[in-house]
Amino acid sequence: MTADEFPAKDERMGEGAATLAHLGALASAATAAPVEQWNPPFCGDIDMRIARDGAWFYQGTPIRRPALVRLFSSVLRKDPERYVLVTPLERVGIRVDDAPFVAVELFVITDASTQTLKFRTNVDDWVRVDAAHPLRFDREASGGVKPYVRVRGDLWALATRALAFDLVALCEWRAHEGGESFGVASAGAFFPLADAQEFAAIEADL
Repeated sequence: MTADEFPAKDERMGEGAATLAHLGALASAATAAPVEQWNPPFCGDIDMRIARDGAWFYQGTPIRRPALVRLFSSVLRKDPERYVLVTPLERVGIRVDDAPFVAVELFVITDASTQTLKFRTNVDDWVRVDAAHPLRFDREASGGVKPYVRVRGDLWALATRALAFDLVALCEWRAHEGGESFGVASAGAFFPLADAQEFAAIEADL
């Protein structure tokens, strides 16, 4: 049995907790789900995981149907304690290895005075980088950089390594918060990657 064939019951879940099939049915009914407005009871964790590359797993088995992944991603939320799938009736915890989404494609739109970046995620969400959907640059243990873009709420997409190189190529030096920062502009906002000292270390790892 694959994760695409809904099991009748996950024996590791408590009595009354949602099965994958039940969540799928509820998510199907939650078109344009306003998940930030819902506060249903927490029904425990399920054995579902989002890997660093954006792949979804249920009980260790990949969920291979893109439509099913998109369906579950539409009811995903980040609570203070954990990531959850949430419907009007219940909320269950899942595990996320890094970010829940991956930014897989970048479009750069320019006019005479403004540059705007747009990302496509692995679940076909489109994100316009602006003050409400900022870029952030985290450091890897090796000293490299990991770019993220906010998709919605506290859900972020990790840019692929190829897109990380593209973003660095778009960066420029600007005066920022009393100093000089190397970063990227989009929709009138500026997102610093590093100051001069940090830049030297990052450049050595690229």
